[in-house]
Amino acid sequence: MNVLNEKESALPKASVRETLEFVAVWLLVRLLGLFPRPLARWVGAGIGRTAYAGLSRLRKVGANNLALAFPEKSAEAREDLLAGEYRNLGHLLAEFCLMPGYTPQQASEFIRYDGLENYLQARDRGKGVLVLTGHLGAWELSSFYHSLMGYPMGMVIRRLDNPLVDQFVNNIRCLHGNRVIHKDDFARGLIASMRAGETVGILMDTNMTPPQGVFVPFFGVEACTASGMARVAARTGAAVVPGFLLWEESEQKYVLHFGKEIPVINTGDAENDALENTANFTGVIESYIRRYPDQWLWMHRRWKTRPAGEKGIY
Repeated sequence: MNVLNEKESALPKASVRETLEFVAVWLLVRLLGLFPRPLARWVGAGIGRTAYAGLSRLRKVGANNLALAFPEKSAEAREDLLAGEYRNLGHLLAEFCLMPGYTPQQASEFIRYDGLENYLQARDRGKGVLVLTGHLGAWELSSFYHSLMGYPMGMVIRRLDNPLVDQFVNNIRCLHGNRVIHKDDFARGLIASMRAGETVGILMDTNMTPPQGVFVPFFGVEACTASGMARVAARTGAAVVPGFLLWEESEQKYVLHFGKEIPVINTGDAENDALENTANFTGVIESYIRRYPDQWLWMHRRWKTRPAGEKGIY
């Protein structure tokens, strides 16, 4: 915690509103971080239930997305999935608040690897590793745990609107050697990391706009999706490995799954290759979401950007 205190001493300039927001976040993280883990997760789940009940606009977006993705499920089943998502987010909030105090031994009591050899084989090729991931499971804890176990990595992150909160959150993310690559320096930072043989995780499941995004199927509906990972992989020869930290109810543990390396199409037709590879990567993300549907961020307006001439979904 001393590292956090040292970094907090040099805070960026901010407005009164931003300062008050930061204080609220700081107090929440510090308070929940003092609780025993079971109690913190219980409180987090309560916060999730409150958000589910009170944030009607986001709940409506989530219900619409679930109807789009799972038309075969009943309305009641989809509502259960959405409530489960908010519970998962509450648990993730608790884990984030507790992260600064975790040691490798403590974290390994409730987190294990599955497929670590897939990551290590890709890393040992020496051309860099792009970890394909998304807002599924405990994504904040995922990269943190990997660094805690001796595998620090870069993370492509969008800057938070509040600079004080942004710095505070990033300080926690980077306690054990992780580093942040901001989206406004995405291409240059990513290519440099791959040339250095490093690992970078990319959350590739958010809505984009052209030209950064291309339209590929996601749950059978065209979704504008970032093509940067596909372009960098084809250009650098970096390995693309799926990685997701998912809650396994039967074990009462998180499991950090590393799937097998995804082949990257490289025919020399850069635009078509980017489209095909982005579609393949998105299909892998979808396959994980289908296995753990109550752990994905359904309130995100994933299908907001529509092809020219098509009516908006939201």
